Amino acid sequence: MTESVGTVSVGTVSVGTVVLDSQGLSAWITQDRRMWARFALYHSLGAQMVVCANTIVEVGHDRLNEAKLKWALSRARVEPVTEASAKAATRLLKATGLHGHKYAIDATVAEMALRQPGPVILLTSDVDDMTKLCGGRVRIIGL
Repeated sequence: MTESVGTVSVGTVSVGTVVLDSQGLSAWITQDRRMWARFALYHSLGAQMVVCANTIVEVGHDRLNEAKLKWALSRARVEPVTEASAKAATRLLKATGLHGHKYAIDATVAEMALRQPGPVILLTSDVDDMTKLCGGRVRIIGL
């Protein structure tokens, strides 16, 4: 593994930013062993972990361990959904032919990933949708 200013190389993959969708954040919160090792590696190499504010809402449920959520969020940067980012996400939806009713959160996460310092990795369970929304500008890794 090699490190350069602003990015981290893991094997043949360079990363400056790791974006987590709801499945990625949930895996971090529940400390899934396989994902935990991946997160620890990214973090130890200095990659910035980023979560869209909508993702916090998406992982919410009555059995959510609030202390673990708070811990995970303390180690990540939470990006807000602003009017400008919502309009940009809407443009992504239109460009891909997807509808906001079903894909609103995916679109805001994709829009946020597209504006992060690169190279960017997006850890997601929605590989097909995120690939459509991000195109080839973000490395999509399925969970």
